[in-house]
Amino acid sequence: MKTTQQTALITGASSGIGYELAKIFAKNGYSLVLVARNADRLNEIATDLRNQHDLEHVVVIGKDLTEPNAAQEVYNEVQGFGLDVNILVNDAGMGEYGAFATETDLDKELAIIQLNVVSLVHLTKLFLKDMVLSNEGKILNLASIVSVMPNPYMAVYGATKAFVLSFTEALRNECKDTNVTITALLPGATNTDFFNKAGAEGTRAHQQAQSADPAKVAQDGFNALMKGKDKIVSGLMNKSQAAASNLLPDTFLSQVVRKLMERPSEDDKSDSSKVPSTASTLVSLAVIAGAIFWGYKKYSKRTLPN
Repeated sequence: MKTTQQTALITGASSGIGYELAKIFAKNGYSLVLVARNADRLNEIATDLRNQHDLEHVVVIGKDLTEPNAAQEVYNEVQGFGLDVNILVNDAGMGEYGAFATETDLDKELAIIQLNVVSLVHLTKLFLKDMVLSNEGKILNLASIVSVMPNPYMAVYGATKAFVLSFTEALRNECKDTNVTITALLPGATNTDFFNKAGAEGTRAHQQAQSADPAKVAQDGFNALMKGKDKIVSGLMNKSQAAASNLLPDTFLSQVVRKLMERPSEDDKSDSSKVPSTASTLVSLAVIAGAIFWGYKKYSKRTLPN
């Protein structure tokens, strides 16, 4: 067992990518502060991790981060335990599926903004200040592949993730002269309970998520965090989509993501070979555009005067 005196605080630690990150940090000997709404589930996880990895400190904080004062309360409790948080993982997040104008619930969307943006900013403000003062620390923020492209039928969720990426990149620059690093993790659709909780089960994106292992995403995020990278896009397909977002117009990307967020019709289900997958189309276009761009640069270097 690798041991360390450092402490990692992980929000959204009761399931999905957050849970997988908690297991990785425990395996590497970190003391843990686990935060989520479901305190009973967190206590089960804490007991398992404590026993498996002989950890001295695994602290559970049952807190609903959609509540306005929750982030401050989490910080106060950590201070009360006398723990210094060396690594902050802002994983907690949720979405709401449907057409914004006519189908989604405003109260839930405001709660999404509170969780995905406001609480993340609040926690980062409190813990980053301590890290900068001690000139040591790391933060991992859960963004998404939809941070770099519009997300119809999950417009609010997509916008919050775009905020997370922009916020992370800006803070990274502000902290470039310190020993504090801030990393964004950009997964695509992943096999977690996210789609069910958001009411997006059965969509093409949900079907695509079945093959994406949250443990692999978590490991990619952990590795990037430890190396001090600015961001990591997890998964080859997602890397291609991220590349395409820099080459293709947002109007096209919006339509592609809209198709992914729709539920297949019966005709689609009966003969999926008639229409190529939108993700495959996007990747193909990205590869073609990248090849053209690379070829142009190479040709220009050979033929254009200095």
